Amino acid sequence: MKVLMVLTSHDKLGDTGRKTGFWLEELAAPYYAFKDAGAEITLASPQGGNPPLDPKSNEPDFQTELTHRFEADEEAKAQLATTVRLDSVSAADFDTVFYPGGHGPLWDLAEDSHSISLIEAFIAAGKPVALVCHAPGVLRHVKTAEGRPLVEGKKVTGFANSEEEGVGLTHIVPFLVEDELIAKGGLYSKGADWGSYVVQDGQLITGQNPGSSAATAAQLLKQLSK
Repeated sequence: MKVLMVLTSHDKLGDTGRKTGFWLEELAAPYYAFKDAGAEITLASPQGGNPPLDPKSNEPDFQTELTHRFEADEEAKAQLATTVRLDSVSAADFDTVFYPGGHGPLWDLAEDSHSISLIEAFIAAGKPVALVCHAPGVLRHVKTAEGRPLVEGKKVTGFANSEEEGVGLTHIVPFLVEDELIAKGGLYSKGADWGSYVVQDGQLITGQNPGSSAATAAQLLKQLSK
């Protein structure tokens, strides 16, 4: 089983002067779900190399057993420091793709032509695609073979407006994930703020927030085992 994980290369939180990037728990929990299942994992990002970590995600309140495991894993850290460039990967070489969130993807991956084409290629090949937290926003320009928005008429979730309000970034982000999925015709639903909530519609698996990352990865593994 070959799994591609796509991370952001964007590190600026709008015009706040603060840093952003990927959310550590949303990488660590799925990474070990896949690794412990025997998967071969490739990490990619638009610019390649070491992607920016959202510093907030490494604060004590957000650390977990799996983030500690990642931080102590020299092999995993070496892999993270040398992500491959997104424009060098092909959906044909992988069984599935997983997008961790963090705010960064809203600025780069959501508008990245390679990311858009990659997701479309996975869908066209009948392979599952999973995204968690802010990463479902990356689907905003992804289309079906018929040229319709991929999420149109599909059950989806992603970081809720109420959660964005809770972290005080409603007016900083380029768009709100919940609003964008609905605007593209997605059948958006959500669970409790910060609780685990995952939705699957065919090949598309989406998780609401950081607390949903392990369950999103588990759902993806379940789909791959069919």
